[in-house]
Amino acid sequence: MAVSNDFIQYVLDQLSDWGNIQIKRMFGGAALYRDELAFGMIANDVVYLKVDDTNIDKYIKNGSSQLKPFKSNATVLSFYNVPPDVFEDADEFVEWAKESLAIQKKRNVLY
Repeated sequence: MAVSNDFIQYVLDQLSDWGNIQIKRMFGGAALYRDELAFGMIANDVVYLKVDDTNIDKYIKNGSSQLKPFKSNATVLSFYNVPPDVFEDADEFVEWAKESLAIQKKRNVLY
């Protein structure tokens, strides 16, 4: 689940128009934070964003898969990888990231 520094910098560059994003390394990967909430994960130089029933269909439609952080087949159902064409388009990537943050904010209020 390694993450390269160059990839992290590229992710931050892609999200730079959105404002202050923090990276916290954990378990060989990294989490993407904004407003003290984790809205994304990076594993093996792939970005995964938080999903729920409001946005999961577009991830599945675009061929995304669930986060598998370890060698076992266990998946993290609530995080799907960002499609490459979305990731390469900074404006669209920010929009998808905003949706994921909104999910976390909604969950933070509910729990």
